[in-house]
Amino acid sequence: MDSIGPVELLHGEGAPGCPQEGLSCPSDSSELECLQQFMVTGAQLQQIQASLLGSMEQALRGQTSPAPAVRMLPTYVGSIPHGTEQGDFLVLELGATGASLRVLWVTLTGFEGHKIEPRSQEFVIPQEVMLGAGQQLFDFAAHCLSEFLDMHPVGKQSLQLGFSFSFPCHQTGLDRSTLISWTKGFRCSGVEGQDVVQLLRDAIQRQGAYSIDVVAVVNDTVGTMMGCEPGVGPCEVGLVVDTGTNACYMEEARHVAALDEDRGRVCVSVEWGSFSDDGALSPVLTTFDNALDHESLNPGAQRFEKMIGGLYLGELVRLVLAHLAQRGFLFGGCTSPALLSQGSILLEHVAEMEDPSAGAACARAILQDLGLSLETSDAELVQQVCAAVCTRAAQLCAAALAAVLSRLQHSREQQTFQISVATGGQVFERHPRFSSILQETVMLLVPECDVSFIPSVDGGGRGVAMVTAVAARLAAHRRLLEETLAPFRLNREQLAVVQAQMREAMAKGLRGEASSLRMLPTYVRAVPDGTERGDFLALDLGGTNFRVLLVRVATGGVQITSQIYSIPECVAQGSGQQLFDHIVDCIVDFQQKQGLSGQSLPLGFTFSFPCRQLGLDQSILLNWTKGFNASDCEGKDVVCLLREAIRRRQAVELNVVAIVNDTVGTMMSCGYEDPRCEIGLIVGTGTNACYMEELQNVASVAGDSGHMCINMEWGAFGDDGSLGMLSTHFDECVDQASINPGEQRFEKMISGMYLGEIVRHILLHLTSLGVLFRGQQTQHLQTRDIFKTKFLSEIESDSLALRQVRAILEDLGLPLTSDDALMVLEVCQAVSQRAARLCGAGVAAVVEKIRENRGLEKLTVSVGVDGTLYKLHPHFSSLVAATVQELAPCCAVTFLESEDGSGKGAALVTAVACRLAQTA
Repeated sequence: MDSIGPVELLHGEGAPGCPQEGLSCPSDSSELECLQQFMVTGAQLQQIQASLLGSMEQALRGQTSPAPAVRMLPTYVGSIPHGTEQGDFLVLELGATGASLRVLWVTLTGFEGHKIEPRSQEFVIPQEVMLGAGQQLFDFAAHCLSEFLDMHPVGKQSLQLGFSFSFPCHQTGLDRSTLISWTKGFRCSGVEGQDVVQLLRDAIQRQGAYSIDVVAVVNDTVGTMMGCEPGVGPCEVGLVVDTGTNACYMEEARHVAALDEDRGRVCVSVEWGSFSDDGALSPVLTTFDNALDHESLNPGAQRFEKMIGGLYLGELVRLVLAHLAQRGFLFGGCTSPALLSQGSILLEHVAEMEDPSAGAACARAILQDLGLSLETSDAELVQQVCAAVCTRAAQLCAAALAAVLSRLQHSREQQTFQISVATGGQVFERHPRFSSILQETVMLLVPECDVSFIPSVDGGGRGVAMVTAVAARLAAHRRLLEETLAPFRLNREQLAVVQAQMREAMAKGLRGEASSLRMLPTYVRAVPDGTERGDFLALDLGGTNFRVLLVRVATGGVQITSQIYSIPECVAQGSGQQLFDHIVDCIVDFQQKQGLSGQSLPLGFTFSFPCRQLGLDQSILLNWTKGFNASDCEGKDVVCLLREAIRRRQAVELNVVAIVNDTVGTMMSCGYEDPRCEIGLIVGTGTNACYMEELQNVASVAGDSGHMCINMEWGAFGDDGSLGMLSTHFDECVDQASINPGEQRFEKMISGMYLGEIVRHILLHLTSLGVLFRGQQTQHLQTRDIFKTKFLSEIESDSLALRQVRAILEDLGLPLTSDDALMVLEVCQAVSQRAARLCGAGVAAVVEKIRENRGLEKLTVSVGVDGTLYKLHPHFSSLVAATVQELAPCCAVTFLESEDGSGKGAALVTAVACRLAQTA
């Protein structure tokens, strides 16, 4: 980018703000030298953009040394409007329009495109109030509010007020803001360092006429952004160039160190008027800027604002005109007392004099009023001075805005993106060329951003009301969300009841009494002790894929070789003989490939279907699941069916030692690594647990000494109605739509097959309340099982930004805002946390049962765990462990993830059985 500045205007070349080649300025022309000081090169603008961006990022990180050149102040506005906001709101604007105060009554209808014009009244603030005591200023504001409301009778209703306070503040909440320093000619005592909201509340209370609740404090820049109608992209940037200048934008909350928040977005006020990086600004500061700063109320402060703000542009023009007159280039070398008086040329004068058509006549009239006599060429030079000062202001403002847009693009991690910028302030309103120069320069500095500029309609007043309305909407939605999720947030007392109920159900099941826990003996009497040795075959049948494994248990550990075989649908749903013949064919094929033909190795069979076990190698199939429906199998001994198929094959010898479910296999697999592992837990598509019980407590098996692994089948816990107090309307919906209503109630609150459906029903409910998706029901969300449990794991991942959460949901056809994404996250967290906590309560019941069985004050035990939900969800495992520690403090419980419970575990059950047989 080459030079861009007022020289082009002097030569009449090109559009303002566009780079030109080969421009020069005669060094012997004093007026040109004077104006050339206001010329800004493309490189200088890029340097300002980069420097401001660096200061922004430094301030966001909370870095204080060296002190950042701008303050990045969180405004606690966390959401932009989504068009449904409605109600009546009061707005008080202070500092937005210089020495005046404005009160507005804003009605929001909640319907897009339907607006009611705000009623407003402006009050001039006397000079003695602007420079007097702070209490006097706020009492004046409270009096203006009362005077306005007296003219618009509102009865005794409580009014919500948004306070637009356009000065640098340190905000610590939406309704808490401490004034850092006065600007714009205000110097009221006793206010800096004080909460301006409390000062206003105190003044309103002293006035005592109306019930007014100050809901939010907002600067004019935030109000401008919030009042914007979205353009090409969402309106997430506010830009004000008024008496002063500032910008705000929606930043990712995780980037704002001052908030200590990792989710959502927050509007950050850049406060760029104070930007004063000497390295970036020094090359573009003129002698006139220095003179203006020296004569100002706050020398050395707000240097950037003094080059851009409407309070200062007229003064810069006055200084240049006085300089040129004193050197004989204007007004015949004559000045006037008025020209030499500070503040005699205002922003509106500059805009009028620069006007292409009527500017010359306006300049003559304005300057004559200042006691000056214009010669023929003077009007043109005066116009050039105005153009030089204002062009530079627009270009500098564009460089600063380009820094904000660059920051947004980086934080959203998007190469190109569309966004709307809301603009407001007197400079935009009274100086039409300012906006065009700004836009052209922004396009040059950030060509990858598709930016729409949308003028503010009412100076940000509607936006301040919108902040208040959005705060009211979010508060209402927050209440509804909390009410909806409250039943999922289980406390310690509720979990202790679940633990106690499970203990009671376990005891009844072991005694053979009616219970929702079957407490089935598995005839596994010991866990591995590390002395097991040998080669074993293992089979794993639990779905459409069937595995055959060779498991070698040696001194150095366990080695596994396996192969997967498919089971065609016609076999899975054909005859039982056909199914078990196919299984034996797969075993024979595996033996041949492994060089095991003719060998009779001990075999363990993991059979993951509901069974009633009568011995280690006897198991009656109760019913098929998972798409299997082979005939003549239900009610039969599965091991007998396998042995019959082996006999039919004749040449094959297989020694079937044990039949095992996947939960027991998980415990045995982990038990080989840790002999203290006496519990198995599965939390995947379904859920179950097993544990080593004292044989004397198992009524259905003879014997009083030793242990036996009990398959709890705990997915059915609560089928007797004992979990009714924890069941929600959403659980009932999921249960009624399932293939087994009224059954497996514990499993339906915990396992992966159901959590996504619970979330989907909650989202439908929140949408019907208007809390989510603007109350608009989508066909996708009506689709059963569209919301997979894996989405909970992805959405709750700490490594995912909210942008990625939104992408996951948008892939489901759920177009949503950042607020929606946060709420969906909270729903997922509530559902998965309840699941993990209930699971933990179950484990706590089991470990306490083992501890009491053995009469121990302290039990040290391990739990072998398998299942995709437990392994893949980012927080499930830690929540289970924390709940167990909370409910069973006398038990030191270690959780071990199983590597291959269904295969390796079956072989180890067989190995332990062989060891015990040899010992016997």
